[in-house]
Amino acid sequence: MISVHDASRVDELARLAAFRQAVYDCLLRRADTLFELGDAQLCADGSVDSLVGLSLTAEHRRGHGALYDAVNAGRVDLDRLRRLVVGFPLPRDSQGRIVLAVDVSNWLRPDAATAPGRSFCHVHGRGKGAAQMIPGWPYSFVAALETGRTSWTHVLDVQRITPTDDVTEVTAQQIRQVVDRIRAAGQWVEGDPPVLVVLDAGYDPVRLAWLLWEVPVLVTARVRADRVFHLPAPERTPGQLGRTVRHGPVIDLDQPDTHPATDVSTVTATSRYGTAFADAWDYTHQQLQRRGGWATHHGALPIVQGTLIRLRVDRLPGDRDPKPVWLWCSTTDLDAAMVDRVWQSYLRRFDIEHTFRFWKQTLGWTRPRLRDPQAADRWTWLTLVAYTQLRLARTLTTDLRRPWERPAPPGRLTPARVRRGFRHLRAKLPVPASAPKPTRPGPGRPPGSRNRQVAIHPPVGKTQHLNQTATPKPQEKV
Repeated sequence: MISVHDASRVDELARLAAFRQAVYDCLLRRADTLFELGDAQLCADGSVDSLVGLSLTAEHRRGHGALYDAVNAGRVDLDRLRRLVVGFPLPRDSQGRIVLAVDVSNWLRPDAATAPGRSFCHVHGRGKGAAQMIPGWPYSFVAALETGRTSWTHVLDVQRITPTDDVTEVTAQQIRQVVDRIRAAGQWVEGDPPVLVVLDAGYDPVRLAWLLWEVPVLVTARVRADRVFHLPAPERTPGQLGRTVRHGPVIDLDQPDTHPATDVSTVTATSRYGTAFADAWDYTHQQLQRRGGWATHHGALPIVQGTLIRLRVDRLPGDRDPKPVWLWCSTTDLDAAMVDRVWQSYLRRFDIEHTFRFWKQTLGWTRPRLRDPQAADRWTWLTLVAYTQLRLARTLTTDLRRPWERPAPPGRLTPARVRRGFRHLRAKLPVPASAPKPTRPGPGRPPGSRNRQVAIHPPVGKTQHLNQTATPKPQEKV
């Protein structure tokens, strides 16, 4: 008699096998090599140090030439693959709400002078003022977050940001498309709580909320402590002269004297940060200026109302005097329970940092020295598919822990430990890729000849086209 646990394990194994077959169907050109490359990425001993090193694994039955040919000349149906990734059940909080995190991770390519599409990526340094701007390819990630402490996220989409893109518009378009795919997959229906989108500092939450006003999402982002918000303008009194006031009292975040009485205040006990104090001001907005993304806005600048939240804790790891964290949420009339849910969901946003570190240090996402950004996109999606397979196999693999590692309870394995046992699980899964055909390598370049095709050195970042001339300055009248 088959137990409930065994039946559930069989269902999960069948779901993983169906996902692998669906991924293979999304590979339109060089499908066999691309699929085996993903398996080699999952089954390689230790971390992935180089792309060519994956051709030496037993799971990759083809040569290194076919590997590079697949990455550079393969074709992947990304639209179908995006719908496939979103089709699995997404995690929800206690209220049944889906929480999405959006962040950018950089693929640094400072020495790739001939690689097009590079931008200047901001890299944090360890010392004060040690931040640098290094050329590379920035990628925008959208991931669904789980509840509780975990190092797993459900990566749903990744998109490369080009030098000429408006980051806010690209992020808004990416969120809109992900939510549309979630609704098409039946993960969200009318009547469900709006999807909560959390972002770190560096985004423009007011403009994002304005661009996503028709999408069922709540935008929550961290704002810098030097920002200024306004309360609603007072009502116009009878007989008052002059123009109608649009902005009310000022809330200067780094000036506590300007902070009025809060609308909602909560106190929550935490195990890591001590007591957390959350204060919220309802119906707050920023006074927008016609610069940046608002420079081309037609008509009067809008007033986007939201809720301003100040979060204070007793202690932080390595910080004796923690500063308050300011959040802005694109909705109003929040009660105490919703205010706590907003800042707690924001703290879960840092789980995506574990995903970035695992992708780069273990799966070798940024290890290949590729020139073509389209090839980098293919490798990025192969990494996303490999990570999704690990997430589907998190309860199927055996914990092959090292002697110095602590035992992990069932179902609580980290991505690195699941990958460690994936090679044994792969033997129980079907491999859609066909066996390689015997062939001989091509002649290559004749010995002694030189490559006379000089590679172009494209500029880095946003540059003015050479054919465009600058607008001459008007001459001053004498």
